[in-house]
This record gives sequence, structure tokens and C-alpha cells, in this order.
Amino acid sequence: MFKQQSGFTLVELVIVIVILGLLAATALPRFINITSDARLASVNGVAGGLRSAASLARAQVMVSGSNGGNLSMDGVTVVVNTSGYPIGNSTGIGAAMQGLDGYTTDYSGTPTTAVFTPSGGGTNCKVTYTATAGTATVASSGC
Repeated sequence: MFKQQSGFTLVELVIVIVILGLLAATALPRFINITSDARLASVNGVAGGLRSAASLARAQVMVSGSNGGNLSMDGVTVVVNTSGYPIGNSTGIGAAMQGLDGYTTDYSGTPTTAVFTPSGGGTNCKVTYTATAGTATVASSGC
């Protein structure tokens, strides 16, 4: 008596491979775009952090009744302008917004603006902090 063999035929295996290839071809474009989506989310997160830091500094200035100068935020000295917002350099918004790993900062617009660009981001993927109004503007077309 012969045992009957069981398993997949070559045709069945080829069909499964073709189906897996089609699934991979349709799913791959979604995964390729994840890097730029993650970079954009990071830039938006930094913008939110900048806005929060500026608002906290302004609130502290308003509560203390001062009109600018130095204030202490979590033990760090932060220089603020007469409007109460951190100035656009490392002693202002750079001190108020700590932990910017993975970002390069351009303080050439000191004391009015600072630009934060993520590593690997294009020239149009950045956050611009404006000290006069304490705003953070996102440019995301190059993320």
C-alpha cells in the first residue's frame, strides 16, 4: 500500500507568492512616506513646545509684574523682552526650550527670531520662533 502524499503543488505556491507580491506592492508606498510624516510630527511637536515655553515665560513675567529682563524657569535663567517673551537666542528661547536633540538652531536673527531645523529635513522643514509675539511658525513643505 502506498501512502498518499499531501502538500502544496507548485502552482499553488506560485499563486501564493504572486498574491504576497501584490500585497507588498500596494502597502509599500504607505511605509515609504512614514519618515516624512514622522519628521513633520516632530516639527509640529517642537512648535508646540516653543509656544508653550513662550507662554509660560510670558505668564511668569505678568505674574511678577516685571517688564522684561531675566527670569528663572525651572532653575534656568531665561532672558525675556519687554513683551515678556523669550528673546530669540540661546539665553532666551534656547534656555526656555530645553532638549532640542536632533535639531539645529539658527540664532542669526537674534534677538527677534530663531529657526529650528530637524536633522535630515530640507530647507523648508523648520520652525521659526518670533520673539516679538512669542509665535512659532511651521514651514513643512520640505519635510
